[in-house]
Amino acid sequence: MLDLIALLNLAFQVLNLLILARIIMSWVPGLGPYHPAVRAVHLLTSPILDPIRRLMPPVGGLDLSPIVAIMLLYLARNLLVQVLLAI
Repeated sequence: MLDLIALLNLAFQVLNLLILARIIMSWVPGLGPYHPAVRAVHLLTSPILDPIRRLMPPVGGLDLSPIVAIMLLYLARNLLVQVLLAI
């Protein structure tokens, strides 16, 4: 059971790091949308960020969906760990 929790924690950490990488890559002017790293990160994070963007428009021109996604991932991880520990 602890191995499953460790794997779950690792998966959520990777998702959080990918979201942070997407934020940082959006600030780098030389990385266009066709760069392989940008495309890979967008492919992996879009299923999480796109539904949040549909529900929450930009505030003052800022896209806050990554912050909301990280908070939701944190809550989901905690919930899943609690469920696994209760089994």
